[in-house]
Amino acid sequence: MDWIPTVSEWQGPMFLRIVDALGADIAAGRLVRGQRLPTHRALASALGIDLTTVTRAYGEARRRGLLEARVGQGTFVSETTARAASDLPAPVNIDLSMNLPPQPVEANLDLRIAQGLATIRSDAGFSAYLGYARPGGTPGEREVAANWLRARVPQASADRIVIYPGSQAIIFNALLALASPGDVVLTEALTFPGVKAAAARLDIRLVGVAMDGEGAHPDALDEACRKHKPKAVYLVPTQQNPTTATMSAARRKAIAEIIRKSDCVLIEDDVYGPLEPQVEPITTLIPERTFYAASISKCIAPALRVAYFLAPDPTTEQRMRAGLQATMQMPPSLMVALVTQWLKSGVAGEIIRAIRNEAAARQQLAARFLKGVTYAARPASHHLWMPLPRDLDGTDLLSHLMRNGLAIVGEDAFAVGSGATRGLRVSLGAARNRAELSHALQMLSNAVRAPVGATQIV
Repeated sequence: MDWIPTVSEWQGPMFLRIVDALGADIAAGRLVRGQRLPTHRALASALGIDLTTVTRAYGEARRRGLLEARVGQGTFVSETTARAASDLPAPVNIDLSMNLPPQPVEANLDLRIAQGLATIRSDAGFSAYLGYARPGGTPGEREVAANWLRARVPQASADRIVIYPGSQAIIFNALLALASPGDVVLTEALTFPGVKAAAARLDIRLVGVAMDGEGAHPDALDEACRKHKPKAVYLVPTQQNPTTATMSAARRKAIAEIIRKSDCVLIEDDVYGPLEPQVEPITTLIPERTFYAASISKCIAPALRVAYFLAPDPTTEQRMRAGLQATMQMPPSLMVALVTQWLKSGVAGEIIRAIRNEAAARQQLAARFLKGVTYAARPASHHLWMPLPRDLDGTDLLSHLMRNGLAIVGEDAFAVGSGATRGLRVSLGAARNRAELSHALQMLSNAVRAPVGATQIV
């Protein structure tokens, strides 16, 4: 017997206590992916319970994505807790178009959500979170958020934080606060589609700034600031979406000096920052003129809808909080409470480390399948950027991959203006497991190494 669950630490029916113990041991590293579990009969005998209880427990664990059964071999710890997709549009079999964090089994979000909610229910009850709440979070929630942000932004303080239902809401409200219809906001030449959508809705004109391997080029930004007199500059300095470009300390300093000299405001989207905690955001250099956005969407899960806005001053905090109230009222109170509990207990850090490790493993997988292919990536990024050679038609390539069941995204989704670099964003974290990712990467490798139509996709 390699594993016997400690069921006495859990409550509820015996089969659920086994599942909870299993999940906890996976999260703690006492069980590892691919490890074989005892047979139903052996575990039932070891625990002194009937066989049907173990069978029910293993079935529930498989439903949660914790275990997988292999015919003729036994039951094993799964690689990921993500279930099989049931809503992919035909003919897509593998969808690498959305930039999602992977769900490694070590993160064990199912169990941690259940445990976090149980703690909340025990402490205050769910009904405490079902009414209207103060827009932007309670003082306690904001203080916990400030403590988390201080690891990257030492000057973060609770009185300058507004909690939003996702970073997209921060972007929309920041543009709403800073610019009027017809005004110019600068972005990288390839940028996050969410800022394009928000600007279009607000009738704000985006102007793309030329990029290099570190993101927005200082000379191009300086020229654009002098020419367009923008109301704001929106940048993703760490693991830029879609190119993964990450600014060096020297580049961040140069960008900060240009923004200060131009008397402009920076909207810094640091959604990927927790994946590279050693990199300091630009806001540490110009806190007085930065609208800073952080989120758990790329380091934990997007559907929890919890993001943090750090204002340059209390007046801006009040203005953004009023904007939040007018547009979305408040973030989801129960989800904010859950994330707050995770941040306080250290669970959030454990989840982020597991997801960061999985992202690094998937990048290593990509390096193996795409050896010899030119692309840009970061060691722990969820995506990679593949520039297309001039002789390769991106539209034909995307159509070819789609016909063979693989969805990825081309530069049109990210381009601001004309002349943007042609390429593909491949979202490694979106694959349900490494086996699926390997299959997708093999498809992509075959397609880019040979003329479309001449490659047999397998």
